[in-house]
Amino acid sequence: MTTVEKSIQIEAPLSVVYDQWTQFEDFPAFMHGVDRIQQVDDTHLRWDVSIGGVDRAFDAEVTEQVPDDRIAWKSTGGPHHAGVVTFHRVSDEETRVMLQLDWEPEGFVEKAGSALQFDDRQVASDLERFKELIENNGFASGSWRGEVPRDTDATGG
Repeated sequence: MTTVEKSIQIEAPLSVVYDQWTQFEDFPAFMHGVDRIQQVDDTHLRWDVSIGGVDRAFDAEVTEQVPDDRIAWKSTGGPHHAGVVTFHRVSDEETRVMLQLDWEPEGFVEKAGSALQFDDRQVASDLERFKELIENNGFASGSWRGEVPRDTDATGG
């Protein structure tokens, strides 16, 4: 299992940053290797990605969502992939985004890339592009303010 943790400070209000992150179908605009995300319903996503020349598809489920605070997810099919992104108010016009991603590299290319920390650099680059998107636009392209409660039975607490 590989874990990547990165954070970035964005010059935009917390609600704008959070609202943009809820627009999953817009992820290809700032995430390298993400070809398409289809939002099936409020908590289910279909990802199509190209990593190291390998095309993959997997399903993911939003396992927790608290507006202006956090979004957590896990894959439900395909390669293991899970994570959480949290949003922290620094000031009225600044937000810190912290991302933790856990994934299981498959095959030689992914394992080599992970060992060389290409995944760390890619996540940092994706967050930079997200920052540029928000700061250049000055607004979110949409929002979803719904809440998804964490399933405490499934997590043991």
